[in-house]
Amino acid sequence: MDCTYRLRIPHQSGQLARVATLISEEGGLIGEVHTITVARLEAIREITVELRDKQHADRLAVALGELPGVTVVWYHDRAFIAHVGGKIEMSLRKPVTTNQEVRDVYTPGVARVASAIHEFPRLATRFTMIGRSVAICTNGSRVLGLGNIGPVPAMPVMEGKSMFYAQLVGITAVPILIDTNDVDEFVETVVRIAPGFGGIHLEDIATPGCFEIERRLIEALPQPVMHDDVHGTAVVTLAALIAACRQADIRLDEAVVGQIGLGAAGFGIATLIHDAGVRRVLASDPNPPAQEHARVRGIEISDIETVMRECDVVVATSGQPGLIKPAMVRKGQVIFALTNPAAEIDPETALAAGAAFAADGTSINNVLGYPGIFKGALLAGASEINLEMKRAAAWALAGLTVSSELIPEVLDLNVHEVVTEAVRRAAIESGVADPERISADPA
Repeated sequence: MDCTYRLRIPHQSGQLARVATLISEEGGLIGEVHTITVARLEAIREITVELRDKQHADRLAVALGELPGVTVVWYHDRAFIAHVGGKIEMSLRKPVTTNQEVRDVYTPGVARVASAIHEFPRLATRFTMIGRSVAICTNGSRVLGLGNIGPVPAMPVMEGKSMFYAQLVGITAVPILIDTNDVDEFVETVVRIAPGFGGIHLEDIATPGCFEIERRLIEALPQPVMHDDVHGTAVVTLAALIAACRQADIRLDEAVVGQIGLGAAGFGIATLIHDAGVRRVLASDPNPPAQEHARVRGIEISDIETVMRECDVVVATSGQPGLIKPAMVRKGQVIFALTNPAAEIDPETALAAGAAFAADGTSINNVLGYPGIFKGALLAGASEINLEMKRAAAWALAGLTVSSELIPEVLDLNVHEVVTEAVRRAAIESGVADPERISADPA
């Protein structure tokens, strides 16, 4: 965790060094140092320190307070500081400053626009926020590594997704918290709120229900639906695998690829890799329904020992830290051990055991995928997000990497523009675009 300490420190030579030395001795790693004020006898500084957990942070606060002349004014987990008041809000696109503008946007002008949409419903994507909006729907039944914590505790994650939609591609994304684990109730709720949005982003829903929910919503709704944990993660993983295989001199389309763990992310990765044209995909998972779900999609079911022995590329999303032992690594393999916060095998350990390339979950960020995928779909008026669109997004991301990278920079707006355009083009070329449903560009 990253914790910020506001300290009153004597403004004398060597005092800041004394504080820094103590932080190091207590096992902290200093990040930012921000000077608030400097007076003749005292300085107030905020020092951010990377620590193991809250107990570690508390111990450091006590130790700092025991330094002669040093006062700990306060200390807080930076994640909580960043979340005060929430992370998103609804705002105007254009402020209303004159009576004429009141007439334009409300009475009497709004009636003419509403009447036009009533007569020609597809105009809604152009003349309302529907065409540049996404609903992020969750029941909080499978949140990050936290499990079934429910919809309200999942809200910070949904707000984070909304932030990146707004900042990276100019789309308004609204968290929709659905308080049920019943598939029928979830689907019915989303169908009823769907008319107000251009796309439906499903997030943090437990398996196997998430697969049924996505399938039924795709069948029921005219707008694109995508479960990000399944498909967004798969797109970014495929892009990273293309880049990693390029560095390891392996042709991904000719490789044997293994998938360890067939939860939402693992199933999405394995099926996208298979559908993208990889010669052979093996998977292991102890859950029989998960095995059958994957087998239907053309994935061979095996055990972990066979996967590690026969596969040129291995992706692990098992949720089991330390599952892959060094002795299981085959020389020259590419290994992605993606379970967070502790991976199936540490990348350095995998490399020492003979892997040609290894990475963990910190290298795979699905923020690179979903914003551009949905914006591209909206700009094309797409009715769905199909294989061609996902594959286009993956290759676009892979094409933006340089030799020293696995994936491009997450906050680079150009990256998301390239993904958006690749997806938009793929939607048109694959026949799922509708010129009459094309949205106004939110940018």
